[in-house]
Amino acid sequence: MQNIHRIELPKKIVIGSSIINSISLELKNLNIALNSLVVSGSSSTIIYAKTVIDSLKDSSIESWSVQVTRADKAEVEKVLGIAREVKAEVLIGVGGGKAIDIAKYVAYLNNSYFVSVPTAPSHDGIASPFASIRDMGKPVSMKASTPVLVIADVDIIAKAPRRHIIAGCADLLGKLTSVLDWRLAHKLRGEYYGDYAASLSILSAKHILKNYELFAEKKTPIEAVRILVEALISSGIAMAIAGSTRPASGSEHLIAHAIDIVANYPALHGEEVGIGTIIALYLHGKNWKKLKYVLKAIGAPTTAKELGIKVEQLVEALTIAHTIRPERFTILGDKGISREAAEEIIRITKLDTNTS
Repeated sequence: MQNIHRIELPKKIVIGSSIINSISLELKNLNIALNSLVVSGSSSTIIYAKTVIDSLKDSSIESWSVQVTRADKAEVEKVLGIAREVKAEVLIGVGGGKAIDIAKYVAYLNNSYFVSVPTAPSHDGIASPFASIRDMGKPVSMKASTPVLVIADVDIIAKAPRRHIIAGCADLLGKLTSVLDWRLAHKLRGEYYGDYAASLSILSAKHILKNYELFAEKKTPIEAVRILVEALISSGIAMAIAGSTRPASGSEHLIAHAIDIVANYPALHGEEVGIGTIIALYLHGKNWKKLKYVLKAIGAPTTAKELGIKVEQLVEALTIAHTIRPERFTILGDKGISREAAEEIIRITKLDTNTS
């Protein structure tokens, strides 16, 4: 029997300046101008959510709004309850990671359309069919809805804190090792490997490597923000094509998740992935020094201290990283890294010191 591989991609992606008001028009063009629930964060994203709601009202599209504070099980249940109560047929995520993750996961549970309106470029979940929800077992991505529409207003995204912009870059650079891990799993375990999805993922990382000097500037130029957004969307589409997070999440993400477990979410996800990528590149025998140089140049953390954790916590994270997703084979292997090896890795890559 022939294996069937289904690929569900976003129907439309709109990137540009001052385009957030066009959301109702885009929904009408897609024939989904239906009851909508707008999910936003609880801070500055409320302003952008109001702009979206005003646009929907101007086009006589029924809409409701809800704010979330965390991407966790309790917030999922809250938003799902509201979505079912108001009979929402479209879930619109306006904000950073948590709002978009909650909206896309609730859309999946509610069998609704999902629309992504990112306001920060700190993650590659903008266009991916996966969501990171806490308190759902282990801290790994879960299947969610592919966005039917992505509205990426670069004027809004450029106003995001610089730290979030840099975190997005670091997350993308992690694709350098996620693809290496995927290839390794294919060679050693016979796991499905999609060369096109892998190539697309690597391309998104190379996009940042090629243009890293733009991100090193104190004020990130609009040109750089657009490059970042396009690369993040490209990474999300690579996951949609692969049907899993494999092209975008490997040992570097397992290390990041382990850091969250050990140190209780001490930094932005992309910042943790950057540290994880240095370690993973070292384990793969690749040029980790260049990656560390680029991360340092753009202002991303390159030591345990800069990440906000103790060296001992990083050591512990390395020893448990392989247990996060035991079904996913990576360079960490089945038995993981010993405490002695972890200490040696940290010493060699100088993650315990501010010396480059």
